[in-house]
Amino acid sequence: MRKVILGMMTTLNGRLDSPFEWVDAVGDDVYRQINENAATSDTMLIGRTTYDEMVAYWPGTLASGEGTASNQAMARHMHDIEKLVISRSGSRALEPWHRARMVTAADDAALVGFITELKAQEGGDIHLSGGAGLVQSMVRLGLVDRFNFFVFPTVSPGAAWFGDLTEKRDMNVVDVKPYDSGVVGLSLEPRAQLDMGAPQRFTELLS
Repeated sequence: MRKVILGMMTTLNGRLDSPFEWVDAVGDDVYRQINENAATSDTMLIGRTTYDEMVAYWPGTLASGEGTASNQAMARHMHDIEKLVISRSGSRALEPWHRARMVTAADDAALVGFITELKAQEGGDIHLSGGAGLVQSMVRLGLVDRFNFFVFPTVSPGAAWFGDLTEKRDMNVVDVKPYDSGVVGLSLEPRAQLDMGAPQRFTELLS
């Protein structure tokens, strides 16, 4: 069974949108790790707005050969990977890009059905890349199998990963890694919920 892996930068308070408002720079050590994580994926899930931003940047970057080695490695990966653009209506055609196609999922049931079928197919990991609306829906519906966060040491108002949840969800910590800039890499996987009853007093949490 393939895994959906959410891999993105975030703030201490879990902001997921408009990174240009809170990211000063992405250190090359962070960039190398992002590339390493991306290498396990052969499919990407993207919202429509994020796709438009990507197609405006990555093909030209690859063609020019400009930028750091890490940036060029990402540009090549972005070219090669299958890009599935999730849309509620599918009403507007995509700007052409290698291996990109539109997937229409009109409601939550359609999205769950498509992702369930996609996970059952042969292939590598599935990278969930944004934008905010798609990610929040995927998280809320329990469709994400691993969270790879690069947590920047800042707080900023905006949309949050878990802002739409109405219940507690526990995670297993898979890996923690600090970077030179103060960014912390944090890998988490959802943990099956155990019904152990609600504690009645704080001291019960210490036993």
